[in-house]
Amino acid sequence: MSEDQTLRCQALTRSGNQCRNRPANGASYCRLHVPAGRTNSSSNGAAEHAPSSSSESLSRLDMLLAALEEEIRAQPAPDDRPAAMGDLIALIRNTLDRWTPELLRNTLDFLRQNINSDYLDPDFWRGLAMILRYQLDANTDLVKRRLRGTYELDPFGLDYELLELVKPFMRFMYYRYWRVEMTGVEHVPESGRALLVANHSGVLPWDGAMIATGIMELHPSARLVRNLHLTWFSQLPFIAPLLSRFGQVQALPDNAERLLNNDELVCVFPEGLKGVGKLYQDRYKLARFGRGGFVKIALRTGAPMIPVAVVGAEEIHPMLANAEPIAKILGFPFFPLTPTWPWLGPLGFIPLPSKWYIQIGEPIPTAQYGPEGAEDPLLVSQLTNRVRDTIQDMLLKKLEERSGVFLGE
Repeated sequence: MSEDQTLRCQALTRSGNQCRNRPANGASYCRLHVPAGRTNSSSNGAAEHAPSSSSESLSRLDMLLAALEEEIRAQPAPDDRPAAMGDLIALIRNTLDRWTPELLRNTLDFLRQNINSDYLDPDFWRGLAMILRYQLDANTDLVKRRLRGTYELDPFGLDYELLELVKPFMRFMYYRYWRVEMTGVEHVPESGRALLVANHSGVLPWDGAMIATGIMELHPSARLVRNLHLTWFSQLPFIAPLLSRFGQVQALPDNAERLLNNDELVCVFPEGLKGVGKLYQDRYKLARFGRGGFVKIALRTGAPMIPVAVVGAEEIHPMLANAEPIAKILGFPFFPLTPTWPWLGPLGFIPLPSKWYIQIGEPIPTAQYGPEGAEDPLLVSQLTNRVRDTIQDMLLKKLEERSGVFLGE
């Protein structure tokens, strides 16, 4: 036996090959192939019994999955397959806190017996499918309870429980799919009201979701952003019911003022439909910011306005043309024709994996003007143009810096 083989786990995979993992210190097996009932030997040679409580089992399962994720990501490959598989394991780990003790025991046993380091072996994929099934089983009680109507909503329809469930997916889209780089988070206040003002694009409201995810992930206070969505999105099947449950609010002045008066963080997209329905040839050219309604809201509430520039969202659904006759039949403001929609059917809703940059600018204060400033047309116009010009300058600068639409780590 070669020296390299002696430094590997002594367990055999189901395909009959020796496991490629390195054993834990002082043991003959890696953490994935520890004999049932015992953990790896400690440095003094004493064996420890397997954990009995559910919390210890949860900790052990997380350790096993962490080891599996680490090994997968370390595998050499000419493509992104190891990273994608590692992301899948990371998503599973994020939901462990909802697993029952019985499911924990079953999963631990299955990991020991079936998961191995030969990732081309069908048993590996069967193992992942089994773990995903356990996840669905673990959430059965939650689904049944919600079907009975046993859950709470805030006055605007926000469901904190659903928000927690969707966070792992949003983190995946933020960190792995679009590889978002957010700068300027320090300009978002630790507490109190503020009005984020951002450019809008992408046909579907992914830009708002990524702004909210980035601030929740990077801000010291993990602040929740309440995006004001277009009334048109409320007419879309599947999307409309989810928007309010995830904290988004219809873009009405009364809604915005109520949220700001509650000292919440609100994000508005003044371009409106002109932004999301923009043709690809007009990308990153800001449309008119309406009549300054967002400025009036900021003045009435004394909330500072914080400009936000999003680069990358224009390319997720490049709108090559607008099929106006179809839009009129459906009652939509536009019907986008993109490289994937409607040619690929439902698959056309899958956004392209462009590289995103989100820059948060310095706040523009409004409190010094007082609520009466909202009745001054000249002041409203000046502040509207100031915010728009600031965002446009931020976009142009970032476009000059980026190396390509899909490039970047």
